Amino acid sequence: MVKAKDFLTPAEEQELVQAIVEAEQNTSGEIRVHIEENSSKPPLERAQEVFYELGMEATQLKNGVLFYVCLQTKSFALLGDQGIHEKVEADFWDSTKDLVLSHFKNGAFKQGLVEGILRAGERLKQYFPYDAATDTNELSNEISRN
Repeated sequence: MVKAKDFLTPAEEQELVQAIVEAEQNTSGEIRVHIEENSSKPPLERAQEVFYELGMEATQLKNGVLFYVCLQTKSFALLGDQGIHEKVEADFWDSTKDLVLSHFKNGAFKQGLVEGILRAGERLKQYFPYDAATDTNELSNEISRN
């Protein structure tokens, strides 16, 4: 089994962090990536727990997005906060998840996450534009692990 620390190379991790920075440049939205080795819970349920563990519900505009990956179960979940759910089109989550998973199926994990992150950033920009006067980076851009 691949360990969480070995899932991405340090260079690939930096590319993910850079994608998060790029995605967040035009939006007040906050994006996180969490990778864990194993969970016995369904991916969406576990992603909801991680969302709260990371304090993502505390963003001012309720506009956090979590990309969750579980290595042992080979599962992925995409979760957005209430403020986003109220604004994005119904198929946004599924179409973004499908984009990520299409790369995962080919072993292109970094590419799938980067494209998903950038797509989320584009959509967030429409509904939560960046405001230089009030926007702060509310959450870390670093990848979290369990």
